[in-house]
Amino acid sequence: MIRVEMLSTGDEVLHGQIVDTNAAWLADELFQHGLPMTSRSTVGDSLQALVAALTERSQIADVLIVNGGLGPTSDDLSAQAAATALGVGLELHQPWLEKMEAFFASRGKPMAASNRKQAEIPAGAELVDNPVGTACGFAIKLNRCWIFFTPGVPSEFKVMVGQQILPRLKQHYTLPEPPICLRLTTFGRGESDLAGELESLPLPEGVVMGYRSSMPIIELKLTGPASQRVAMEQSWQQVRLMMAECTIFEGTEGLPALLARLLQQRGLTLSVSEQFSAGLLQWQLASAGVALAAGNVLPSQPESLPVLAARTAALAQSNGSALALSVGGFTDEQLGFALHTPDGTFAQQVKFNVSRDGLKTRQEVVAMMAMNMLRRWLKGSDVTTGHGWIDVVETIKV
Repeated sequence: MIRVEMLSTGDEVLHGQIVDTNAAWLADELFQHGLPMTSRSTVGDSLQALVAALTERSQIADVLIVNGGLGPTSDDLSAQAAATALGVGLELHQPWLEKMEAFFASRGKPMAASNRKQAEIPAGAELVDNPVGTACGFAIKLNRCWIFFTPGVPSEFKVMVGQQILPRLKQHYTLPEPPICLRLTTFGRGESDLAGELESLPLPEGVVMGYRSSMPIIELKLTGPASQRVAMEQSWQQVRLMMAECTIFEGTEGLPALLARLLQQRGLTLSVSEQFSAGLLQWQLASAGVALAAGNVLPSQPESLPVLAARTAALAQSNGSALALSVGGFTDEQLGFALHTPDGTFAQQVKFNVSRDGLKTRQEVVAMMAMNMLRRWLKGSDVTTGHGWIDVVETIKV
């Protein structure tokens, strides 16, 4: 087994001022290629700490991917730390300097003198191309470890991993077949509730059921070796049946993307009206490519369920859309939803049992509930249904 590790750099990452999305992305990307990450760590903008971390991890890891610290400013120390750990100096990589100069010239801007630093790499290091940015990467061999240095900008980092680093690893190592990971996402049930139902399910040897909770959804993951593919598919069929009522999508597609695909297949457009969710629902749907007709975002106001249903039907009629979806105002811990369809207008009033969550989380829950009503209608299921910790107070169809 190849031991692959990641070292993230920067005070802003170490102190939690920014979220290290690169680390999460890399862990998943490596997993998909049969190289599960064995360790990850973070170090701040300290030359001494960086050199110590590189030296320590190079005696343990086979491959170390260092992220960040290749910019033009004084706190970008990765190249200097690598050279210090190797006991060599920095050398100017003339071709990269010329590439940077051409990059700025093509945009009608002079290159700042500080950018010259981005063309300096440890003597003897292998340059790793960055086709979308000015910071070149590089690779060195320190002790037992092959170390790759990459910029922290996510768009640059991801391209370099995919186009430069993974091909090198595949050429150098015989990689194992990637493990299988089957995923489905549920809504409306708690993690302990799901686990209590699934724990009795026998799993093939080496296969693990995982749970990832991210309010308001819980993702189930069945992970195991490729050699267990047939047995895992059989177990997964049982999981599908057991979780059918609360499953909102399989794989990594996402609910908005699923709705966009289903609506496109049926040639349907959707109008949306929001109060409590304040435009979040329309933003999520539009970002996924849902064909939206004119909609609105209104102030929250008390509104009976029949009035909300009638307003939703009128919105569809005025826009000439087959479907309309409304989120009402939040009053006395209760909130109404309505969905107008060619089969009629469905509406439900719900009451939240938990009030400790902040406004943003509640809005995300409400947007998910509204999308789930639409999903259920598109799938031919009952549109108005319970949501575990959210009680349905009233339902109507007109």
